[in-house]
Amino acid sequence: MKLSICIPVFNFDINELIEDLRDQINLDHLDAEIILIDDGSDNEFIEINKDLKNKVSQFIFLGSNIGRSKIRNLFLKYSQSEYLLFLDCDGKIIQKNFLKIYFDFIDKKSPDVVFGGRKVSDVKPDSEYGLRWKFATERENLPVNQRLNAPYLDFQTNNFIVKKSILEKVPFNEGITQYGYEDLVFSKDLYDHQVKIDHIDNPIFNNDVETNVVFLSKADQSAKSLAQLIKTDKNFNRVSQIKLTKAYLMMRKTGTIYLYRLIYKIFRSRIEKKLLTGNASLKALDLYKLGQLIGYMNKED
Repeated sequence: MKLSICIPVFNFDINELIEDLRDQINLDHLDAEIILIDDGSDNEFIEINKDLKNKVSQFIFLGSNIGRSKIRNLFLKYSQSEYLLFLDCDGKIIQKNFLKIYFDFIDKKSPDVVFGGRKVSDVKPDSEYGLRWKFATERENLPVNQRLNAPYLDFQTNNFIVKKSILEKVPFNEGITQYGYEDLVFSKDLYDHQVKIDHIDNPIFNNDVETNVVFLSKADQSAKSLAQLIKTDKNFNRVSQIKLTKAYLMMRKTGTIYLYRLIYKIFRSRIEKKLLTGNASLKALDLYKLGQLIGYMNKED
């Protein structure tokens, strides 16, 4: 088997995604399998997706949620393929030759890791969903020529291929148990092991629309995850290139953390209110995340 398509599933209807992938495998006669692992979804979504067990190679249901890093490493246990393609469960296939593009690149380049990119709708959604859309369009949905300028910093885990032997050598950091920064830590580990990340133009569409409330909650969670990483990474080897880490370390060096905490305490509610309108600039989101990070850094574990 050349390719295992690995999809962690959590509280999402994946029937359309699986049908599209199966159609491409059959149409192009590809040497590929589909492996699903449900990460403790609610019963409603287990019921929606359960019949896919008869349409994929393996569908494993976990009794509880183990997190974004650990579940990706778990696919190593079930895959027998040379390469693993990881897709997020909220992805939507938008190219008829999506899988074939990856197969052709593998045959031509024998890459270690390759990221295909991501897209969201070009149409701005209602303001209730504006914050996530703005973040995606301004910071995530980068064209391949721009990603190639910073191949490690602009790597994401929603749509990438990795050689199985590489993932066995450089697994995801299972110390990251909550949302946030597992992709950047993984790419830094790849960099440290001199593993090249290739980038191609083969995006997948982000099919899940998050409200401002949900996305702001995830931003808070990511700040908490980063605080845990900083506390356990004493030399900042893994997190030194993260923009938020740089800001925090600069403030610590200049002794301005206490001042920022005071100012943030006064303006936090206003920043949150502005972000929840969906029309705030991403600088406001950066200020929010920095304030949350500083707060978590000053909390006892």
